[in-house]
Amino acid sequence: MARDLSDSTPIGSKTELMSWIAAGEKPPSAFRLGTEHEKFPFYRDDLSPVPYEGRPAAGGRPAAGGIRHLLEGMQGKLGWEPIVDAGHVIGLAGPDGGGAISLEPGGQFELSGAPVETLHQTAAELAGHLDDLKAIAEVHGIGFVSLGHSPLWTRAQTPMMPKSRYRIMADYMPKVGTRGLDMMFRTCTVQVNLDFATEADMVRKLRVALALQPLATALFASSPFSEGQLNGFQSMRSEIWRDTDKARSGMLAFAFDEAMSYEAYVDWALDVPLYFVKRGDTYHDVAGASFRDLMAGRLPQLPGVTATISDWANHLGTLFPEARLKRFLEMRGADAGPPELLNALPAFWVGLLYDQASLDAAWDLVKGWSEADRQALRDAVPVQGLAATVAGRSLREIAREVLVLSRAGLARRARHDGKGADETGFLDPLDAMVAADKVLAQDLVERYRGAWKGRIEPLFEDFRL
Repeated sequence: MARDLSDSTPIGSKTELMSWIAAGEKPPSAFRLGTEHEKFPFYRDDLSPVPYEGRPAAGGRPAAGGIRHLLEGMQGKLGWEPIVDAGHVIGLAGPDGGGAISLEPGGQFELSGAPVETLHQTAAELAGHLDDLKAIAEVHGIGFVSLGHSPLWTRAQTPMMPKSRYRIMADYMPKVGTRGLDMMFRTCTVQVNLDFATEADMVRKLRVALALQPLATALFASSPFSEGQLNGFQSMRSEIWRDTDKARSGMLAFAFDEAMSYEAYVDWALDVPLYFVKRGDTYHDVAGASFRDLMAGRLPQLPGVTATISDWANHLGTLFPEARLKRFLEMRGADAGPPELLNALPAFWVGLLYDQASLDAAWDLVKGWSEADRQALRDAVPVQGLAATVAGRSLREIAREVLVLSRAGLARRARHDGKGADETGFLDPLDAMVAADKVLAQDLVERYRGAWKGRIEPLFEDFRL
């Protein structure tokens, strides 16, 4: 989330909370897609992580700019509005809601893309962002690598960005899971945000998205390394989420209940503890408190303070299920990767969820899976990837079938670029990996054991963005 919302309109009933989500409904003709992706910055001369203020000269090593300098350089190039937290520039907001640049806790550099109509536009946005960023980063000797988990640095070596909400989260995370700090400081993702037309459309899309999120995890797995060594996982990022904070993450079993609705999601969200309440520029630490108590003005930390629209929007942005509902749906299961995979992720979901025939066929494929089936698949995928099974079928076999559905959906969308190409080509990297029975994580392991001779350092050049 690039910027916490500021809207002081009071909100005092569950109906209002439901209505806020329902206001995201759009006719299919107005559907858009927004792609978000993160990457790890590093100094090219010694592969160390990049602090906010940069590094001083020491031991013959030159001084170098940091994250702040990257943000300032991008602000100068783009003219976007700086987002400031306690005097620190911690992001940039594009004009008229047209995208944003933000920082994850460990300095992961994120582009939250603008809502666009086609995959061609989101691919062009990515290319332009990387070109701009690399031109600025080169001056400071900074490179970027986009993988699901930090491949080299320990948590202690990883810097912390000066964002107030991250200090609150970092204090709270160890109380509710063993891996929350790793999630914050050492993971990167790519996700796509998609629209829904009605409550029923939301429910169908959310169910398909949740059921098939483990497939996306397997296809986009790119995190087999931790602290310079093999970690035994194809997606360490996905494994980390298994013990981050169970109250606010997971597969949302209730979404498959007959009574699933906006109200059901709101009821779940109300039971998830708050992290913070923002008033003005101040983040008040209320971690563990109840949103219901905030609505009633009963928060012990803020007596008499009642909920606003911004509190609700910000709270929804601190929930982390595999697929998340706000005023749109967020697909959250994939590791970050190189540009061709950053473009393939939105293509995968747009083809499935924005074409009614493909959406219905995808639901037919997964609707017979039980809660236990879905959970077992989600738990198996971080290690097994496409070799995992569900309801007696190989995930690799299911991948082939789902990719056919997605490709057909994109073909029926018939959105062409200036050269007449439709959007189906963005799926080619996924088809190639499934055909070769080798996703990126497996390719990385093969390189580590072969050409890289058991060293992690070549990764930073071979996969530098």
